[in-house]
Amino acid sequence: MKFELFVAFRYLLALRKQAFISVISLFAILGVCLGVASLIVVIGVMNGFSHDLRDKIVGVNAHVIVSSFSSPLRDYQEIEKQALAVPGVVGATPFVYSEVMLSTPRGVKGLVLRGIDPTTAGNVLSLAKDMQKGSLQSLAEAKPLPGIIVGSELAKRLGLFVGARVNLLSPAGKKTSAGFVPTVKIFRVVGIFRTGMYEYDSSLGYVSVASAQKLIGLAADQVTGVELRLDNIDHAEPITLELRKVLSGRPLYVRNWMEMNTNLFAAMKLEKTAMFIILVMIVLVGSFSIVTTLVMLVMKKRRDISILMSLGATKERIQRIFLLQGTIIGGLGTLLGYAVGIPLSLLLEKYQFIQLPKNVYPVDTLPVLLDPLDLTMIGVCAFMLCFLTTLYPARKASQLDPVEALRYE
Repeated sequence: MKFELFVAFRYLLALRKQAFISVISLFAILGVCLGVASLIVVIGVMNGFSHDLRDKIVGVNAHVIVSSFSSPLRDYQEIEKQALAVPGVVGATPFVYSEVMLSTPRGVKGLVLRGIDPTTAGNVLSLAKDMQKGSLQSLAEAKPLPGIIVGSELAKRLGLFVGARVNLLSPAGKKTSAGFVPTVKIFRVVGIFRTGMYEYDSSLGYVSVASAQKLIGLAADQVTGVELRLDNIDHAEPITLELRKVLSGRPLYVRNWMEMNTNLFAAMKLEKTAMFIILVMIVLVGSFSIVTTLVMLVMKKRRDISILMSLGATKERIQRIFLLQGTIIGGLGTLLGYAVGIPLSLLLEKYQFIQLPKNVYPVDTLPVLLDPLDLTMIGVCAFMLCFLTTLYPARKASQLDPVEALRYE
């Protein structure tokens, strides 16, 4: 063991005989531990929240949407073929979008209605995985009444169940010389889905493309757009650019999930950065306690430092002794923070003992995702802060004059 490390350990072990300095050291370790643990849990929760929200959004809305500037879109089959030929696109399905009124004997509710193709929608959307009752194929098999799949929250509110009948009213159903005449059609509930996002589960419904076309007055070859699924959602930007080149000969609008939710994810990224900075302050408070510990230790060990310097210890070696001592305290606090923060995050992820109000937050549980890069950054930042706070007391110890310190001994 090197001389500097040996002396640093001896001074640390000797702190138990100096109660006041020992208590300050303990608080320094606990302060760093609390800061690191808080950072791990909070950043893990924010990562999990962002990742879970992203998965739900892209699961319901697909990764890329191709629509027409002059709606509705015609010849969508050809657009699907061209899109599927682009590397990275693994699924395509047409959709019809409309806002209608859903009425039952228990009430009326505004509904975002989406017409989908049951045979291809499963390759693009996560609806098949979100089904609680019924199946996606029930839309194609529903006879004599057309089928509709509704969200779980909407079903609870209006008392809907598989087999129940509902009325859908479209304000723009039929076009006449006097304007548009509302259309009302009867549908039968063939499935109930749950995404975990209250907004979708309470106001979204699915019918077949053909049923949606009849309800809102579209021709059989007209749809609102085409939804695409990618093999990697992180490559959405370059694939979108390639799709725009391939489809440039038509008046089409190509948007990816990042463009459609830019404000949301930018706000979440800013919030994560702000929380990181705020919680780093906790680590900084703990690291300031290291300064107090080392300053008091230098004052207490003036005689020892002077004797070491008289025996030939250089200023650099004296400085390294106290640098190592502060670094050990900071490193111990950081390790304890990992020992507390990671298990707490894993317990929160496994047991979900914190429930969120469904009508306030977009998710109903508190998700956790521990990113190795974030864990590394937290440890590095905490360790560097602790190291930087040791520079001043270590420098002061190295500048001690042994003659002055030993004069009155």
